[in-house]
Amino acid sequence: MLRLGLILLVVPAVLLMAGYMFDLSLADACLDQGGSWNYLTTECDDAGKDHPFVPFMVRHPLWVNGGMLLSVVGLLICMAGLYRRR
Repeated sequence: MLRLGLILLVVPAVLLMAGYMFDLSLADACLDQGGSWNYLTTECDDAGKDHPFVPFMVRHPLWVNGGMLLSVVGLLICMAGLYRRR
């Protein structure tokens, strides 16, 4: 039970961080090339027009909320596993 709780606690957080860093690296590479990153279509625009910043949470609410929910469930399972008698 403790092992399942630790997996549910750690894996969603790591996957969310990896997704965020991948998204950030795409936008950074576009800006390094002199373009403007369109967050809604995830494309680099070389036309020179500026696109507004749209946070990761707004673009992927199911990933963020679902990942945090799984982490909280994992924390509760860990706590239950630690309190269980052996």
